Amino acid sequence: MRIAEIGEFGLIDRIASRLPKLGEGVVVGIGDDAAVLRASDNKYLLTTCDIQVENVHFVRDQISPQQLGLKSVAIKVSDIASMGGIPKYLTISLILPKETSVEYVDGLYEGIGQACELYGTELVGGNMARSPAGIIVDVFLVGEVETERVLLRVGARVGDRLLVTGNLGESAAGLALLLNPGATCAEAHRQRVLEAHLTPKARLQEGRAIALSGLATAMIDVSDGTVSDIGHICDMSHVGARLWAANLPVSEATLAAARATGRDARQMALEGGEDYELLFTAPAERADELAQQVQQQTGTPVTVIGEIVPVAEGISLQQADGTRVPLRRGGWDHFR
Repeated sequence: MRIAEIGEFGLIDRIASRLPKLGEGVVVGIGDDAAVLRASDNKYLLTTCDIQVENVHFVRDQISPQQLGLKSVAIKVSDIASMGGIPKYLTISLILPKETSVEYVDGLYEGIGQACELYGTELVGGNMARSPAGIIVDVFLVGEVETERVLLRVGARVGDRLLVTGNLGESAAGLALLLNPGATCAEAHRQRVLEAHLTPKARLQEGRAIALSGLATAMIDVSDGTVSDIGHICDMSHVGARLWAANLPVSEATLAAARATGRDARQMALEGGEDYELLFTAPAERADELAQQVQQQTGTPVTVIGEIVPVAEGISLQQADGTRVPLRRGGWDHFR
């Protein structure tokens, strides 16, 4: 059997099933945005790691080293944010071709330093090795969260509402423009979606506001794609989800980029990855209150985009006329 046959998430499940039983200090292991480890009676440690691989996650001539440094840290901070936590310490391993210029590495760490300052985390170590081909940036991040405030993928209940911060599909729109350099749209729209793709922002303040409210029941960040990441909540919570097409927050910039590249903006919003918005659930009677709280505290818009339904209903999109369309679990998978 090849890993292409089972995909990234099938491979993760296979690995997890073969590992020894976890110790008492592990609250959550494989299966969430970060591992949750018991640090004290009132604090958990959160640990997460991720890599950016040249020609898989980025193309060197389409992203500056500073942007790559910023993005590499931001996407890990997003994992901590999605659990309601605070990022603390990071280590970075670099795998570099020996021909890489010192100036490129300087620019990379300039971006990493800016991200550390932006998110209040500290770079405390790392490692370096030679790469036979291509740059790899490997980030390991440690955060913390109060035991009573941690949010997981499990916890969504039938009847809960689905909410999301910001807009969906902007990163996919930026990627579409990078892949279609001849496409034209208004410069303001172009810059917005390119920034969303090249230097995404982690919703750290928003994650804390959601966690401290005590109203959310589950949360994840949108990294693999909206439907795919909703699917992770559904899998862990043993529920289904119904999205409301009319409520999907899609910016004018995404619409413009979609028109310019011949893409479907709704598909970008549903399947495009790397938005790093926060997707979360809350009881129906408190959802609007929570959305208003987060927006007032952070200035970031929050939209109710659907509801949690019984698991037998799967994941679907409800059109404006009331018809429902089943949604496939698309999104990013490294091995498919």
